[in-house]
Amino acid sequence: MQPPAPEHAEISLDFSHVTTWVFDLDNTLYPPAARLFDQIEQRMTDWVMDALKVDRKEADRLRALYWRDHGTTLAGLMRNHGVDPGPYLSYVHEIDLGGLVPDRGLADHIAALPGRKIVYTNGSAPYAQRVTAARGLEGLFDAFYGVEHAQFHPKPDRRAFEVVFALDGLDPQRAAMFEDDPRNLSVPHAMGLMTVHVAETALPQDHIHYHTDDLAGFLSCLRG
Repeated sequence: MQPPAPEHAEISLDFSHVTTWVFDLDNTLYPPAARLFDQIEQRMTDWVMDALKVDRKEADRLRALYWRDHGTTLAGLMRNHGVDPGPYLSYVHEIDLGGLVPDRGLADHIAALPGRKIVYTNGSAPYAQRVTAARGLEGLFDAFYGVEHAQFHPKPDRRAFEVVFALDGLDPQRAAMFEDDPRNLSVPHAMGLMTVHVAETALPQDHIHYHTDDLAGFLSCLRG
């Protein structure tokens, strides 16, 4: 299903049953044009080069391979090389957030949502707090969950969602999730959440209820 275009805000989407709103972070609560992940991937590659004593080409290959096969590069490093996640997470998220600008419209629409609002990212919770502050979204979320809260199981692993959702105490039948990576919406859909794919390009799949390329515009259309 596709949402109404943002310019047709008079058309409402019925999310009236939703009491918990789950937001991914990277390329969801800020636009991909900010290119933060370019910096993170660079630091991932640097870290892999140093930790595994490989050249840049091999480090880049492993970074992409582990993301594809394990959900995150970190998960692959932990499973294949016994990497300690703490130093890795600290290093890869020490990036420049100067490319982010506050989004008052997005902040207003998130603030207007009824119920709990949480951020759940495959990154770390401290990084998520820094990013949301830079976007002018500080104080809007009831909780931040990073991969450390999921016992380092990454999305799209079902165990990750089960751990985080149990920790938060949310009811999947009364929750909605917004996420840029479509594979990370499959398990939430199966658990009963409403799923919204936030990306420039729609990828129609059975586990995606809605797609939008404008999160603030989409939220403005909700009825709840």
